Amino acid sequence: MTRRSCAIYATGIVCAHLLIVGIALVVAQVFQTMINSRLKKEITLTEKSQMFESWKNPPPPVYMEYYFFNVTNPEEFLAGGKASVKQIGPYTYREYRPRENVTFLENSTKVYALNPKSFVFVPEKSAGDPEVDIIRTVNIPYVAVMNEMNSYSFYVRPMVSMYVGSLGVEIFMTRTVHEILWGFKDPLLSKIHRLKREVDEYFGLMWKKNGTHEGEFVFHTGEQNYLDYGKIDTWNGLRKMTWWSSNQSNMINGTDGAVFHPLIDRNELLYIFAADLCRSIHLAYVEDVEVKGIQAYRFAPPNDVLMNPKENPTNAGFCVPAGECLGTGVLKVSVCREGAPIVVSFPHFYQADPAYINAVGGMNPNKEEHETYLDLQPTTGVPIRACKRAQLNIILKRVPGFPKTKFINETIFPIMFVNETATIDDDSASQMRTLLLILTLVSNFPLIIVGLGIILLLVLVVLFCRNRQKKTAKDDTAYTQVSDKPDDSSEKPANQPMKNGSYIAMSPVEAQKC
Repeated sequence: MTRRSCAIYATGIVCAHLLIVGIALVVAQVFQTMINSRLKKEITLTEKSQMFESWKNPPPPVYMEYYFFNVTNPEEFLAGGKASVKQIGPYTYREYRPRENVTFLENSTKVYALNPKSFVFVPEKSAGDPEVDIIRTVNIPYVAVMNEMNSYSFYVRPMVSMYVGSLGVEIFMTRTVHEILWGFKDPLLSKIHRLKREVDEYFGLMWKKNGTHEGEFVFHTGEQNYLDYGKIDTWNGLRKMTWWSSNQSNMINGTDGAVFHPLIDRNELLYIFAADLCRSIHLAYVEDVEVKGIQAYRFAPPNDVLMNPKENPTNAGFCVPAGECLGTGVLKVSVCREGAPIVVSFPHFYQADPAYINAVGGMNPNKEEHETYLDLQPTTGVPIRACKRAQLNIILKRVPGFPKTKFINETIFPIMFVNETATIDDDSASQMRTLLLILTLVSNFPLIIVGLGIILLLVLVVLFCRNRQKKTAKDDTAYTQVSDKPDDSSEKPANQPMKNGSYIAMSPVEAQKC
């Protein structure tokens, strides 16, 4: 057997083995199953890994952008006209949110943690100076007092109204952005504080929220079921809330939005518990996106999250008292936040009933600026980019006994909205791309084997064809008879010399004598 034949046979044997093994691995999905099993079992909070450290100290910077609605025609609104506002901002703060007092429970199947948040002003990302810029907005403490007086006798309210007027307190107030956001000593609350010590004399939308946490959380680590990874077990010791009017609405579902289980599917709904909204919301798949070279799934709250119970009966439980419901796109949260009749929505009443949008001049809702969304890497479940947007509103209406409200048309009045954003940093993005590349190579290893087998099959075909061609060429150049003429030497004269080469194509040569 020649060396060429050995090469052909060896190539054929290797090719056959590669194709058989590769196709078997593809059909059995051995490597994909192995990767999925590892993701399900080993990516947990108990693993002393970079993911656990990222959970404790999230590396992506989180920015809070505050936008305020400056009231431009307060007198006209109090006289029964349509309110008009102008958006100002953003006033941007860097948010730091490390997890503290982390304690593992029940054989590391659960973990306890606090999540204090602190804020630092970022002037280069802001439109102005919050300690200098002044805005006119609704006097929320005054509205809270009027709302509280609804439970008192009608004859008491006019006296309270006159007393409040003597303090110089109006329905609209003018303050700096910093005061409205981080707090100021309110003259009305100071008077009430003397009578009821539990009432704080300071007011601010973020008063006492800088350096504090939203409650005590216990999370599932995913040790028992990877689908439970990051899900909230209890919040402030509660597994369900009590202030809504149905069991379904009171459920604490999902994670806190910082982590999700691996192997996310486009068809599933993701749940997030928002402590500031006092409820859980769900997000549905929207589209595939790319963030810093990383493929991700975008999830966003669908239209039915804040839909009117007439169109989405599952939202009936958020009507408190039962049956007293607002329209589509707004949620009354004063049931869990005592005081003023606070209502939350998406910015500029995005996805809300047009009646709310048209009731206030200056509202311009659009998807690009006002949609809440979450971009998740589906294999690991890690958030790559997040944008949480929510608007704070208050209900203004006529209150019997308070003459200044007698001409007001009931309005859900916008106060401000916040745009909370976070995007994976460059270092983490680079590490994520490397991890995904490794996972891709490992999961596609059977296909690589099949590919090598196909390449060797082509090489085998080429070698076989070339071998046949050379064999054919050798047969064609073999020595053959050039004349079929019979030997007639007997007929030639005896003295004629014999000619050498009568059967080959060479010149005749005379025989040599010895």
